[in-house]
Amino acid sequence: MEEEQIRVVKIIVIGVILWGVSFILTRRIFSSYSFDFSNRLLSTVHATVAVTLATLSVQDWSCPVCPRASKPSPQQMDTMAFSLSYMIYDLICCQFDQVISIDNAVHHFVSILGFVAGLAYQKSGSEIIATLWIAEISSPFYHLREILKEIGYRDTSINLAADVCFATIFTLARIVCGPFLVYVSLTAANPIFIKAMGSGLQLVSILWFYKIFGMMRYKLFKKPKSKKKAT
Repeated sequence: MEEEQIRVVKIIVIGVILWGVSFILTRRIFSSYSFDFSNRLLSTVHATVAVTLATLSVQDWSCPVCPRASKPSPQQMDTMAFSLSYMIYDLICCQFDQVISIDNAVHHFVSILGFVAGLAYQKSGSEIIATLWIAEISSPFYHLREILKEIGYRDTSINLAADVCFATIFTLARIVCGPFLVYVSLTAANPIFIKAMGSGLQLVSILWFYKIFGMMRYKLFKKPKSKKKAT
């Protein structure tokens, strides 16, 4: 096994362990809050770090998805390994929650397969990093809206602002930029497995978009509850 591959395996193994330990510590610190609350705090950390690493590992800002179908740079491989370790942890962690989301589990499973394929084939570095950036850029606001609800800010202006920010960024990233990235991946000389994973993630994004659209239509246009007059 090459030194580069050994480093990647170490990042993944150590990463899964550290995410697990971090969750246990977070649960103890915020023991008065729910299982989901602690997991979302770590998810926010991952999304923030992943977007930062993905941004720093872009090789050519005049064409962020270039070179196409190329071998990942060492920095891109480290970024992929970092997020892969989180996805493995989160997929396992979510099985212990009271409510298991099927579409979220599918998203994690497809993401894991995509990262593994990229690292195994040594291909599609630019496309996978761009996918990671698009997938995670809206995540901090997604988790923030749920965290705010749990700490007592449900149905408030700040919670609505988080909803709007999440829906806007999600739509721009996954519904506007996402299809273009899928097109770039499909037309480049990428392995068929990686093309399938990219297409699968886009389908999940479209499913989520319809759910988010319905949520925002309800929140923005719902009628205020009328107060009954005292008799």
